[in-house]
Amino acid sequence: MKYRNALPQLAGKKMITDGGLETTLIFHDGIDLPLFAAFKALETDAGIAAMDAYMERFARIAVEAKRGFIMDTPTWRASARWAAELGLSQDALRAVHREAICTLNRLRDRFETGESPFVVNGVIGPQDDGYAPARVLTAEAAETYHAAQVGWFNEFGADMASAITMTYADEAIGIASAAKTFGLPVAIAFTVETDGRLPSGEALGDAIRAVDEATENYPAYFMINCAHPDHFANVLQGDWTQRIMGLRANASRMSHAELDASDTLDDGDPVEIGHLYAGLSVLLPNLTVMGGCCGTDHRHVAAICEATKT
Repeated sequence: MKYRNALPQLAGKKMITDGGLETTLIFHDGIDLPLFAAFKALETDAGIAAMDAYMERFARIAVEAKRGFIMDTPTWRASARWAAELGLSQDALRAVHREAICTLNRLRDRFETGESPFVVNGVIGPQDDGYAPARVLTAEAAETYHAAQVGWFNEFGADMASAITMTYADEAIGIASAAKTFGLPVAIAFTVETDGRLPSGEALGDAIRAVDEATENYPAYFMINCAHPDHFANVLQGDWTQRIMGLRANASRMSHAELDASDTLDDGDPVEIGHLYAGLSVLLPNLTVMGGCCGTDHRHVAAICEATKT
């Protein structure tokens, strides 16, 4: 918990994240991930090697660009509902979180420099589908559901947590409330459809305001992830945009439905993504956290660093 009380991105330090871990493991490394659960890769030597190499590429980009690195645990699918479908016990799931954080601490020990702080970030995914949930939780139910995972991140010393690919405000409120109980900094990342609205139909600004109002502005910041910049650039207007400090865009312009139906990887144009981030940084005055989501890899993040280096 080296940075828990002083996250460098909140002080203006430019940080990178990784890219699309799951799409990289599946399409580039040929590793099977049932239910899109990246932590399952840790069950084989080949999977461990692929994930280590993946994270090291981003660590080197961060150091070379003199940016910080927000190191994500591979736990987007590591909550109770998904673990049950994968046949994991609660004890086994807890062990996944402990080992994930230990691994990131070792990566930090190897690569961190004074100019490149490495932040251990516990990733929390949605209880249901990340594009079109069939079941919608109340804020109270979401807090109860996600409390175990937040508690493990707190117990094992993560610097912060991030709720990634949130599709409606109430689940985000529940996660933020659980984090508040533990005193763990949390970032909330919403995904949007091609019209810039959440899959629930909520406007992005309304969802951010709802979370802030329900939690007394507890989230450290908000992010947008798993959507192409063209899908949300036109809605970035209003005071609420000051709460957005992070972007993890898709390389593809496909809709969520099209991505779900695709058997091939659309990795877009890394250079174009970099230029789009540079343009978005004008609309988002507090943007410090930049990385990728589905279809992106180290090439995209390197291009983003290059395009936003001033």
